[in-house]
Amino acid sequence: MTESELYTLLSKITPPDETARAAAHAHWGSLAKPLGGLGRLETLLEDAAALTGSAQLEISRRTVLVLCADNGVVAQGVSQTDQSVTRAVAENLAARRTSVCQMAKTAHCAVLPVDMGIAGDPVPGVLDRRIAAGTADFTQGAAMTRAQAVEAIAKGIALVKRQTEQGDTLLATGEMGIGNTTTSSAVASVLLNQPAEVMTGRGAGLSDAGLARKIDAIRRGIAVNQPDAADVLDVLAKLGGFDIAGLCGVFLGGALEGVPVLMDGFISGVAALCAVRLCPAAEKAVFASHCSTEPAAKLVLDALGKAPLLTAGLHLGEGTGAVASIPLWDMALAVYDQCYSFTEGGIAPYTPQC
Repeated sequence: MTESELYTLLSKITPPDETARAAAHAHWGSLAKPLGGLGRLETLLEDAAALTGSAQLEISRRTVLVLCADNGVVAQGVSQTDQSVTRAVAENLAARRTSVCQMAKTAHCAVLPVDMGIAGDPVPGVLDRRIAAGTADFTQGAAMTRAQAVEAIAKGIALVKRQTEQGDTLLATGEMGIGNTTTSSAVASVLLNQPAEVMTGRGAGLSDAGLARKIDAIRRGIAVNQPDAADVLDVLAKLGGFDIAGLCGVFLGGALEGVPVLMDGFISGVAALCAVRLCPAAEKAVFASHCSTEPAAKLVLDALGKAPLLTAGLHLGEGTGAVASIPLWDMALAVYDQCYSFTEGGIAPYTPQC
């Protein structure tokens, strides 16, 4: 897909269906319970109705897409582990042994690990959507070419189409890639015009010295590459990762296909921010799950205008926070579909008093 073709495709994303949203809101109001009593559990289904164009909602088929890629900036000592861990975790994702795999079983959610650019050879059992065997070290120049950024986004969009054609009605986002909190912090620093030290956390548990190296690498990467904050593709290409660009495409694909996409933590939040900066109408497909403990996570949520369902101190990745929110979706829909109405209960409906 060329850049021009990408923008042509994105022009097909329509605004939310406010008629469907109003119908879902009216349905909630007819149920025998305090008005708005389920808070965000009500508004998330209203938002889903606006996205899908129907107040009749179906979310029983769901998959967490775990996009895996390596990042060249790891050479700067920004992580306590090397790139071999990306491959090791991808192998265990394929074997369904990781944290998100166990959580997904409980949430009746399939797990699809995707290789967007793991160093070395392809990993058996992981869907191959490789752009290259990892990005370049962004302290030395651009992490990837602009064409590669577009290709990664296009592959993310295509992943969503693949899943919806297989019957999925709800998607969750996850990622795995050593160094990807560094790339995410770098991208967010530019897009939100914030200094590196504000946007950067300890990732998987860096020491003070490691955190200082991470912040320094981000500062040098921005200085070397001079990304244009008004050009998302430029920022992604110079500072991002194949996982972030692919997840950006997943959110865009959700908007194109009319399927809710659950944002995980900071990394997928940055991908969602990229998607919305590329196409503001894509915001309708972005559903926040939790607020990560990464320092910039709340700033990203605020920039997106999203409120998390969970604030549980999560910072694991893999899509664990997104999957953890799925049972709340199930409970919300159970009430929406099965709760008795005021009429059925012989109760006078509540009316707004203010």
